[in-house]
Amino acid sequence: MLSPFGNDDRARFQRAAAVNVAGNAVKIAVEGAAGLAFGSVALVADAAHSVADLVASAVVFVWGGSRYESPDETHPHGHQRIEPLTALFVGATVAILGLLLLRESVSGLVGSVEVTASPLLVGALLFAMADMYLLYRYTELVNADLGSTALDALAVDCLNDIYTTIAALVGVFGVFLNVPILDPVAGALVSLLVVYQGVEIGRENVTYLVGAAPPSGDRERVVAALRDHPAVEGVHDLTVYYDGTDLEVEVHVEVDGEMTLRAAHDVETDLVTSLRALEDVGDVHVHLDPSGLGEWKDAPEWEDAADGSDASGEPNPSGERDASREPDPSGGPDAPTE
Repeated sequence: MLSPFGNDDRARFQRAAAVNVAGNAVKIAVEGAAGLAFGSVALVADAAHSVADLVASAVVFVWGGSRYESPDETHPHGHQRIEPLTALFVGATVAILGLLLLRESVSGLVGSVEVTASPLLVGALLFAMADMYLLYRYTELVNADLGSTALDALAVDCLNDIYTTIAALVGVFGVFLNVPILDPVAGALVSLLVVYQGVEIGRENVTYLVGAAPPSGDRERVVAALRDHPAVEGVHDLTVYYDGTDLEVEVHVEVDGEMTLRAAHDVETDLVTSLRALEDVGDVHVHLDPSGLGEWKDAPEWEDAADGSDASGEPNPSGERDASREPDPSGGPDAPTE
């Protein structure tokens, strides 16, 4: 459901996306009219570039806000992956447009076009640059609190528009100076930057979509929060991965085996609550094990103690088992004997 009015996060997100749609539409109208009136291929191409931006902004406006919807029967883990999917679309659009701009620039190097010099061409391009700069600043301002990858992609696209408009402006000045080669040269350089930024947007959001592991710092935050609870005696089999832009945590925590069921339930609730309070953490799944049982390990000496060390006294802050201390499962010379 579209809800651009209000002050909640979803309304602010969709309002920012709607402003991007409007800003691109105005840019297309001004540049397209000037380009067609005076025969400027540079302006027409820049306006055509913004048509794709308009489509990308519209996709973000219609679908991107779905991330704020609550989990339901068809999406029991929520809708977090919809946002990086829309951002991936924007990144692909940016990269494709960069390639098309590169092709046009190369064509300009081997051909020629007739352009009527007019101050209105410069005026239209300066208006387009101001339009995109204001749009970029507004999107960044809104996204400072939301942290949306889709809005971040739109902001980067606004910067790309400024760069491509500068290239068009160089081309128009080339017409005034009777040096038309400036247009395709500047366009080729900018197109490479546009392609690079499109690829980077896509790469980042593919990470969110495929459930990749986050940077090690995020994992360390989770381990520190778990070990901060006084009832935790060990942590193992910890998995932290992206579920959309949120982090999902799965972990086995070792507690006193003599603890009552009610007390264990309270500990689990405390741990889940504390982890969900961490920035970017979404779903949390905690399994409690009696300490010293050795479950999920081949022997009890690899259990992680509450102070972050294993039974040998060596630090193990990651919560993972240390395979170097495991016995040889083949029954070799390192295997325990009776």
